Amino acid sequence: MSNLSMASRRLPAALAVLALVGGTGPAWSAPSTTPGARAAQSLQRRFDAAAREFGVPRGLLLALAYQESRWESHGGQPSTTGNYGVLGLTGVDVTAANAARPARAGRPSPAAEPDARGDGAVARSAPAARRIVDSPALHTLDAAAALIHRPAARLRADTEQNIRGGAALLARYQREAGGAAVTDPARWYAAVARFGGDGVAVAGAGAGRAFADRVLRTVRTGAARTTSEGQRVVLPPDPDLLRPEPGAMPPPADQPDGSEEPAECPADLGCDVTPAAYALTDPKDPTSYGNYNPANRPEDGQAIRYIVIHDTESDYDGAIASFQNPREQATAHYLVRGSDGHVTQLVRTKDIAWQAGNKTINMHSIGIEHEGFALPTDRPTWYSEQLYQSSAELVRYLAARFGVPLDRQHIIGHDDVPGPTQDSVAGMHWDPGTFWDWAHYLELLGAPIRPGTDVPPRVGDTVTIAPAFDATNQPPVAEVAARPENFVYLRTRPQAGAPLINNGTTRADDWSDKAVTGTRYVVADRQGDWTAIWYDGQECWFLDPNGQAARTDRRAEPVAVTLLTPRPGLATIPVYGRAYPEAAAYAGYPAIPVLPVEPLKATIPAGQLYLAADATPRPADYFYDKNIDGDAPDDRTLVVGQETYYPIRYNHRLAFLKSSDVRAVSAPGD
Repeated sequence: MSNLSMASRRLPAALAVLALVGGTGPAWSAPSTTPGARAAQSLQRRFDAAAREFGVPRGLLLALAYQESRWESHGGQPSTTGNYGVLGLTGVDVTAANAARPARAGRPSPAAEPDARGDGAVARSAPAARRIVDSPALHTLDAAAALIHRPAARLRADTEQNIRGGAALLARYQREAGGAAVTDPARWYAAVARFGGDGVAVAGAGAGRAFADRVLRTVRTGAARTTSEGQRVVLPPDPDLLRPEPGAMPPPADQPDGSEEPAECPADLGCDVTPAAYALTDPKDPTSYGNYNPANRPEDGQAIRYIVIHDTESDYDGAIASFQNPREQATAHYLVRGSDGHVTQLVRTKDIAWQAGNKTINMHSIGIEHEGFALPTDRPTWYSEQLYQSSAELVRYLAARFGVPLDRQHIIGHDDVPGPTQDSVAGMHWDPGTFWDWAHYLELLGAPIRPGTDVPPRVGDTVTIAPAFDATNQPPVAEVAARPENFVYLRTRPQAGAPLINNGTTRADDWSDKAVTGTRYVVADRQGDWTAIWYDGQECWFLDPNGQAARTDRRAEPVAVTLLTPRPGLATIPVYGRAYPEAAAYAGYPAIPVLPVEPLKATIPAGQLYLAADATPRPADYFYDKNIDGDAPDDRTLVVGQETYYPIRYNHRLAFLKSSDVRAVSAPGD
């Protein structure tokens, strides 16, 4: 949601580049003895040496580092919240971080923005940034450095010392948990949970349980990959590894509010419930409440069609505090912690969280906040691997439960949400930012971007934007050093020096000139190495040599898709930011004010084609909610119209077209 401040909890370093190896794991092969191969296996040897030195099971140390960083060092650069090296050790200067904390990263540039409730262009000022609260979780690098008698700065940049320090810290946690330095990884469960949690003893808190489960699962299944630095690391599978005995496992966390109602969550995530505020901000005004609306979705007719990905722009604790304040006027349904992937439910899925700034999207979506930041300007950055994995597991569960397709038309970022009215467009949020690794996230969802054809696209094909999330795709972004990004720039002509569309800039918060990984468009033209798509009512070009920046769906898409174009006789058609009912639909509800059906200034000219997010149009609807107790006339009523709308990918964001304005064209797949 990007309405908070700088982080204060541990976020393990994890720049996800390749897919997680699952199944039974890779077969073990003996190390090569050629000089080049030995150099590429030096990281493997460092793990072996550290495991022997500190009495840590070799497979366990490899699996722990895999879950922390996927064995990436990130060149010694910190994560957004101060993690370093392949073991994700934290080193945060709290005083400096508080002095430099961003107030608006991930937020729109204007000083005001649409209210998260999403009824229209109701502006409010940004909340103040929250301060970091110091804790041992922010200083595991210092603790590890002391154990191996090396300067903390050495552990930041030196992979060998980072691994040694992490192994020593894990061994200390094992001793303090009362365990011996045994070779059975299952008997290290509590120590691993502490390593992945908050760095303090887990007694009764259940911290790090999901992390520890994933580490042991990786030991069991094995893993193998080549890092971005060319290091080949192999963890052979241990399929006979037993689950830890109950006595070795920290108990699940208690519900902070004492609630007996369990979290709506996969069982193995160990989610807890911390309710968001539902309270008045003015005791004399029953309409002055936050931060969500009670409802009964989907039984009341409000189908859940989208899952919205946000980042907090704060630490986990700061986000919790914010969502428990009704004056914040914003919350999501869930919050994922960066340190260990722990999930907290804030709002029941049947209720409407004020999270997206667009009432139509709020009514039909579930919002998930992620501890992290959209644009730290003082360092390269990435989101935690544990955050990605827990979020993906949660989304798979929710998508299966509510029938949400696992694609980028329905699993969307906050930056994909349209402004409901023209006045609100400029103030819409743009989190989770340009370095959220959508390709890896879709892999974890079990919906990877499949390879397309081996030829460039043709006019009329659909393409899925799919640049590599690695050093080969580092488009410039203002205020930050070069790093992998999740988008391609769009230009007015098929030339590298041509202007960006919409007078766009390279700012991360300028979403008007970017096409993001996983989004789909119709090909308008092709010249040389350049592909043009229909985007924002115009023909826009991106560099796509041999179709490498976008997957050509022709001959690879197994199902037919629906394309929309203005119906014959119309020169242009309007584009809408929300799908509200026509005036006649309110006739039976005299207390509900008729809300105008207002198009945006955007239009689609005749001859252009856009991909429908759903094959059939959806009825226009509006959920009326007035008083905190739901006792106003016609309160908590769903108004459903006769007009229907198609959701489309119009530009960077979604939008809506009236079905009466379009002609639907079926584009067959394989």
